Parts: sequence; C-alpha cells; structure tokens
Amino acid sequence: MQRKRSSRILSAVLSAALVLSLAPAALAAEGETHITIIGTSDTHGNVWGYSYEDMAESTDDGLARISTYVNQVRAENPNTILVDTGDTIQGTIMTDDLYSKDTANHPVPAAMNYMGYDAWTLGNHEFNFGVDTLNAILAQAEMPALAANIKNADGSYFTGAGYTIVERGGVNVAIIGVTTPNIPRWDGTKQGVDQLTFEPMADAVNECIAAIGDSADVIMVCAHAGLEAEYSTDGADAAQTILDSCPEVDVLQMGHTHTTYVNSDTIPVGETANNAGEVVRYDLTLDANKEITSATVETVSMEGIEPDQGLRDVAAVKDAQDKTVSFIQDNVLGHAAADFQPANEISGIPAGRIQDTAVIDLIGTVQLENSGADVTAVALFKDTSDLKAGPLNYGNMFDIYKYPNVLYTVEVTGAEMKAYMEWAAECWNQWQPGDINISFNPDKAGYLHDHFIGLNYEVNLSKPAGERIENVTFNGQPLTDDMTLTLCVNDYRYTGLKNEGIISGEKQWESSASVRDMLVAYLAEHDPLEPVVDNNWTITGVDLQLDNPERAAYIEKVNSGELATPYNKSINLNEANNVIVNGLLFSADSAVSSDGATFYRLRDLAVAFQGTTAAFNVEWNGGVTVTKGGEYTADPLAARADDAAIEAVDLTVTVDGAPVEVSALLIGGNYYVSADGINTLLGISAAESDGALTLTADEAGAGSGSAG
Repeated sequence: MQRKRSSRILSAVLSAALVLSLAPAALAAEGETHITIIGTSDTHGNVWGYSYEDMAESTDDGLARISTYVNQVRAENPNTILVDTGDTIQGTIMTDDLYSKDTANHPVPAAMNYMGYDAWTLGNHEFNFGVDTLNAILAQAEMPALAANIKNADGSYFTGAGYTIVERGGVNVAIIGVTTPNIPRWDGTKQGVDQLTFEPMADAVNECIAAIGDSADVIMVCAHAGLEAEYSTDGADAAQTILDSCPEVDVLQMGHTHTTYVNSDTIPVGETANNAGEVVRYDLTLDANKEITSATVETVSMEGIEPDQGLRDVAAVKDAQDKTVSFIQDNVLGHAAADFQPANEISGIPAGRIQDTAVIDLIGTVQLENSGADVTAVALFKDTSDLKAGPLNYGNMFDIYKYPNVLYTVEVTGAEMKAYMEWAAECWNQWQPGDINISFNPDKAGYLHDHFIGLNYEVNLSKPAGERIENVTFNGQPLTDDMTLTLCVNDYRYTGLKNEGIISGEKQWESSASVRDMLVAYLAEHDPLEPVVDNNWTITGVDLQLDNPERAAYIEKVNSGELATPYNKSINLNEANNVIVNGLLFSADSAVSSDGATFYRLRDLAVAFQGTTAAFNVEWNGGVTVTKGGEYTADPLAARADDAAIEAVDLTVTVDGAPVEVSALLIGGNYYVSADGINTLLGISAAESDGALTLTADEAGAGSGSAG
C-alpha cells in the first residue's frame, strides 16, 4: 500500500522498540510484526575474510563473518531480509585477476546464494570487466539483480528488474535498487557500457514506486551512491534527492562512499564501510494494519565474529580460495634488490606522495614501455604501497597497483598536459609560512594524485591550486602550449579527464593486458629488480624548517603517537597549537586568569570540537546559547587586540535550553572559558596542562568517505 512517509511513527531511540528489535518475532505484541533487514555494500570481493596481498587471514571482515551474523539474526527473527548494495564482484586478486577472466563457478554469487540474499543492487565496479562478463556472473546468482536506473536501448531494465517484493511474516517489502549514474565516467569505454542508459536515481525510484502501487507495505531503496552529490548539479547521483523527492520510501540503504553512516531523523538511513567489515541493521515494527510504529538503524561490526565454515566449504568458494592462494604463494615472480619506498619522516605522511620514488617510477616505466607514449601518469593508490627487498609475488603487485586497470593512449597539447598536471597538484594543500610538513587536500582523494613520468617539472606549493606547475620540460625543452604529446593513462583516468574537459582527444590505443599483468611481465625480465628514481619532479616554494628543534619535537610527538598525523592540516609553528582534539592541533585565543588558570575563547573551541561528539554551536541570542551537537559555521575570529581589557565574570549560558553557570573571562566582546568551564557546559572531560587543552572524543556519526 502506497503511503506518505509522514504517516509513519518512527523512533530510533525508543527503548521499547530496541527491546523488540532484539527479541524473536514470536515475542512481538499481538498483531505486531517485526522485520529485520540486514544490508551489505562495497564488499569488494572479500568472500573468505583474507588479505591476499599480505597472505593472511583477516580478523574482522569477509562475507564468511557476515554469514555467521546473518544466521544468528535469522535465528532471532525468521522475518529477516538480506540485501546487498553493490561493488561486490571486484576488489581482490581472486575476483580481479582470476575470476574476471574465467567466470565459471564464480565464488561471489556462490557465496551470496549460500547466504540467501534476497536482492543484489549493482554498483559501479560491477562494470569494470565489461557487460558480457558481468552478465555471465549475474547468471549464476539466484537472487534478483536490481538496477532500476540502468536501461537497455529499448528502455527495458538492464538486469531485467528494477525492484523486487519480498514477503516476511505477512508483510510485503519492496526493494528498489539504483546505482550512481556516473558509471560512464569511469567505465564508459568498457565492453557494452556505451549501449546502456544511466538515469537519475530518484527518477527511477519514482517510476518503480508507481509500478509497485499498493503491492507493498514497506518500500526500501538500495542506492549505490552517497548522500551528497558526487558530480551532478541536479542531485542525479545523490541519495539525498531520493529522500527529498520520494516520500513513500520507508528505508534507505546507501553505498559507494565507503562510509559508516546511520541517521533516522526522518526514515532509517544507513551505509557501511567497505570490505565486508560491517553491516547495516534495520529493525521495523508494524502494527496489525501494517503501519510502521517504530524503526531503528545501526551498524554492526564483524570484529570478533567467527567465519561461517559452511560458507567456506561451498565448493566454488573453497576452490577459489585455494586457487588464489596457490596462484600467489606458489609463484615467486622475481626479487626486489632493495626496498622501493623511502621511510616516512613523519608517521602517516607517505614519502611516495611528497617526493619521487622507485614505486612510481617503476609503474611509469612499465606504462611507457608498453604504450610507446611520451608521457604517462601514475598515482600511489595506497599510501603504504611498497616493494620490500626479497622475493615478490602477485600479492606484491596488487599492493602497488590495486585496481584492474588497462591503459589508453591519447594525443594532448602542451596546454592540456599542464592543465592535467595542475588538476593533479590540487591534491596538496597550499603551504603557509610556519608549516613544518606538507599536507593533503581532504577534498581530493589520494587515488586522484597523479605523478608524471616523461616530463621534468616543479610543483610550487606556496601558490594556490591552479598555479603550481612550473618549469615543465620535455626532452630538455620547455613544454609549450602548442606542443603535441602522446599521453598514456589508465582507463579510469582517461574517462575522468574527458568528462572534466581537461583533455579532448579520443583514445588511440588500448592495452590487452592489465597494468598488474604488465608489471609481472616486466619483473620476469628484470630480476632482481633494482629501485631506480630519476627525481624528475620536485616540490618548491616551501620552507619546512628542517633544522628547527621545535619542528623536531613536534615530529617526535607524532611518531610516538602522542599527536595525530598532520595529514590534512600541517603543523604550523606560527600558530598557538594550544588545543589538542584527538591528537590534532588547533589554536584558540587564550588568556590566563589571576589565579593562573588558562581560559580559551569559546568560539575557537567550537571550531576545534567540530566533527566529534563534543561538537557544539555557540550563538548570541540575548545571551550566550550553546547547542550540543550543533554545527558551528561562523567565520573564524581575529586575534584580540593587545590592549583589550580582561574582565572576570560569572556567565550564565543557555545549554540546550537550560541555564548553566560557569566562570569566564570577557575580552573584546567574547567569552573565554577554562577546562572546567567547557566540561561543565558540554559534559565532557577536557584537561588543561601547561596552557594546552586536550580532549579525546569519539568522531561524530556521519561523514563523506572516498568513493569506490
């Protein structure tokens, strides 16, 4: 029955609902039905619970652990539904290097069949190997594959279904599956993808809702997309648009951004991190009229859960595991003469992203030799990627190149080449005087951080993004805008650059082998493999004060774990650095009272605490008003004047509507509070020592992860 969301009585915190969510369906009140939905997403081929690049069992992930948990939940409540929201057949050596080439007896659908999935929504990585390969894998799945916004040329659903209806305990649950329409950006050149149409997700959901009509009591959407837009300006790829324009939806499962997220402000919404390390669990209670009276959502970690041996004993799964392990451990491909990555000076700041290294140059050399191009681009997909001295196997190749990419060549002008290089250089933050380390732009993922082989160049990080690339030469001559070069990039990067308008040329050549297979072939011909670095690029425009003992002291604290890695914000010696939140340094204007206590400007603390469970908003509303958990968005305040008067006051703050009294200092129209004061206001446990305020708090629930 099709109804508006407003007719539901939802509660994510009602204790009675929580009790029901943990009880067998038989214990529900008379006339009530309890439905549990378990959602997975971005499992990326991790069936067994195994790291093939490390050749080791994992302890907290894999479909085998999820299977154990699902069995437990089904024992509690037979009215349990299991759904997957995509990026399921790609991501491991098993799936990418063995079963993408021979899809017979594929372990992923075999595992999903064993687990009894009710629906599988496609993700973008399902298209990595082309449409024919995908269809061969889908043919082995016993559950419906959903993709309501992917259509064939005749307008029919690509998978044959946009939704399915599952009955549990007399309740009909419609499950609609949609995926990010950005797939052509990444896989538009893969076999068969250009024959498909990718529609805005919300449009497809509304179309399905109309077709479902009164056939369902509950409508769930599985959307392989994050809450916010990734590329669109109209919300076509944003799950939020589904919430905004499809009021009939009762439950939303997301994927793609690899982010742990739960929210039940209006309806229960959830997303899991990647690699089958957790699930989203939804618990719904419906009354005798099949109206939802309560709904809860939570994520459940697989830490400590034993793998389901029954799943591991499924013939296709066991054979695939044995085959993959043998493929790696029984085949020494060559040897590394020495380590390929230098040690990180600062823990967590990868040397491979701030200087030229042998890993990047190795991949670049292989790409140039295979393509015959003038220039190529390489990203350090994983900050810890390295080839260690000693024997090398396929797991080592996966470690330095984690995606199953092939290579393309395209003709570019010098102007396009420099525009591409500027685009890549946006991955660094601009250096500011006083910064003692280079840090990375949090809004641009590391897999977009390309380095260029075949050119010599400098990156001036004292300049803003778009103006950093300097002194570019090709074959010893300055690169001019009208020069023409042959550029080699992987297939994903090519489609991304085309869609962003950075390059205009068409693909000239495509490799028949993946980059990993090229690396294997190169290693066979260059054993032992010597680490070679040509230092063709360097960072300029920075003074990191390498000989400053104050810098050394900060770095020692980072390396010892006392301070967090300054990954997205550099440590700056010109700042106060007197507030430490979860090891990260912030600066607050401060003053010392007559009794020697340090007081910190309240608004500066609001900035520092954002993103944690101690976050608060502070406003003036005829008095100081604090909202715990609120978002503080005001512009940063300037430092107070040197001659500003300091007045000790008793301050009454309205905290979530209730008055709270604290001692404060009034300086230049702003209030300053001590550690005791902020603890009283927020109910936290910050500590002050030698003028520095330290707080350890959990991260806030929601956030944006990296899409994959």
